[in-house]
Amino acid sequence: MELELLPLLQAQRELYAMPRGMDRFQAYLKRLVGSSENDIEFPPLVLMNPMGKEHCLAAVDHLIAIGAEDAAAQAVEDARARLTDVAGAFKVSLVLADDRMGGWTNRMFTGFAARFPSREALIKRPFITVSCWTSETWTADDARWQTLAQVRRAAFVMQHGTPIALRERMTQEGVALAFAGLTALALPDDELAYAREVIAPHLDATDQPTVFACLLGDEAANEAGYPQLGLPKNAGIEVAVAEVTCRR
Repeated sequence: MELELLPLLQAQRELYAMPRGMDRFQAYLKRLVGSSENDIEFPPLVLMNPMGKEHCLAAVDHLIAIGAEDAAAQAVEDARARLTDVAGAFKVSLVLADDRMGGWTNRMFTGFAARFPSREALIKRPFITVSCWTSETWTADDARWQTLAQVRRAAFVMQHGTPIALRERMTQEGVALAFAGLTALALPDDELAYAREVIAPHLDATDQPTVFACLLGDEAANEAGYPQLGLPKNAGIEVAVAEVTCRR
């Protein structure tokens, strides 16, 4: 898998340093399209809120200050060395997503979609976007593991196709998070066993409400307006990591 970090934090900072208004928005559109005449040159920038308030500039400044792109570049090199059997060449970028103010991005649905990029989209526009949320304060290590996980998700899709059923999505998430080194489980043994039991009848489900609730738990399902299944936070993801790492 050929991977290259495409630095975009400084470009985002320059946009957020401009006064909010049409001049900034036009500058954003110009940056998004770049030199392309018929397409978007920098697809990752679609995720950013071009009309974000002052907190967006502060968040980008923080990411720059902690060396987030340096950490991401190291993760890209690590992933490239470990994914030599995966076809494809991709650019990887960190992009600030605004889930605090302005209503530009719905965290629940945007975050869910980001976990499961389609194979067709990756082939058409070979970019891997790592979402940095304004509601979170990242460290360099967060930038590292988030990059590893997102790259591995893309690699999984290139190897196996876009995951549709719950069991396929769980496998992808378990593989991606284990690849990133996130093997610690938040759920105790009894809750993990309970989550497995509740999720088991739904493993072949493909409808978003069921898949969403199984993966992310009742709190997220309720916020998204989906039926709850009696599951703790990130239940399906926790079970997936446990399965991949052969734990409990």
